[in-house]
Amino acid sequence: MAGEYFVRPDLLGEVQPDQLLPWARKIAERAEPAEIYRDKEGRKTLRFRAINKAFFLKLHSGIGWREVFKNLLQLRLPVTGADNEFRAIRKLEALGVDTLSVAAYARVGLNPARVQSLLVTDDLEGTVSLEDYCANWSSAAPAPVLRWRIIRTLAATSRAMHGAGINHRDYYLCHFHLDPVSLQRAQLRCHLIDLHRAQIRKAVPRRWRVKDLAGLYFSAMDCGISRRDLLRFVRAYSGEGLRETLRSQHQLWTAVQQRALKLYRQEYGREPPAL
Repeated sequence: MAGEYFVRPDLLGEVQPDQLLPWARKIAERAEPAEIYRDKEGRKTLRFRAINKAFFLKLHSGIGWREVFKNLLQLRLPVTGADNEFRAIRKLEALGVDTLSVAAYARVGLNPARVQSLLVTDDLEGTVSLEDYCANWSSAAPAPVLRWRIIRTLAATSRAMHGAGINHRDYYLCHFHLDPVSLQRAQLRCHLIDLHRAQIRKAVPRRWRVKDLAGLYFSAMDCGISRRDLLRFVRAYSGEGLRETLRSQHQLWTAVQQRALKLYRQEYGREPPAL
């Protein structure tokens, strides 16, 4: 069947490219409930093992015209398959940004409501989400050096992603997975995941840049962050001097702050902790 197919060499003994979709459907049918992380709106996400390794499978079976029109009426681009995530991962890899590692990908069909597709990625075993890693920072602050390394890494990832025309749309601490082993190395590794809603353009429009940055700020508000932490992020993200950045990009960062505060109030019904 005509379509797009990719299988990494280590999986070729398990499945051939043109058999990816039947193979993935069998895996999904046999998955134990505890291994299934999502199963709705035409997408099933699950963990499985093959060739003595753990993988994640996202199987898209078509969202139907009703879901397509619902998203369009809400002025949102519908996610019809795995291609957005596949292309975003490849682009981030080319930029040197730590993200998921693709083991297999397939897409068949032209009808946006019935596209069949899949994405298989390595399980990030041994990593921890930044949401969990930073959860108790408000009461047990880490060493400043560690705090600054993580802030610089988040800023560098954000800058590279937006600079390449990619916006995430679900940009929260929980979608960064830290490799604890890298804390003892010169290069901190923090993998950006869940890119299925990512958008790729020549340049990221301001509203989507604000949405990503505000989401990240919102998700960090309970982590005991300080005003200095925010300013370090702003400086690293902009790549300019802080004074110049706050003058030339004042409207951007004001919009980010206002949106983050709105998100927090909507989510928790109270004001966020004071800086």
